[in-house]
Amino acid sequence: MPVLVLTRKVEESITIGNHITVSILEVRGNQVKLGIRAPKDVPVNRTEIVESIINENIRASEAPMDLATFTETFKTGDGQ
Repeated sequence: MPVLVLTRKVEESITIGNHITVSILEVRGNQVKLGIRAPKDVPVNRTEIVESIINENIRASEAPMDLATFTETFKTGDGQ
């Protein structure tokens, strides 16, 4: 996937589509503080969190579980 590289200064922003705005709030050393304005129905997450969720879902889908264990887990609610 191609990457668009932009240069912005503090208090400048970019707009994605018509409803998402990413603003540069602060630059300190090698850290950039971003402000993100997006509709409530648009998930906004750090990439490492999204990757962790994806990996956990893959791991869970590959975990073998026999029917008796599944049934017992479902009855007791211990699947949390």
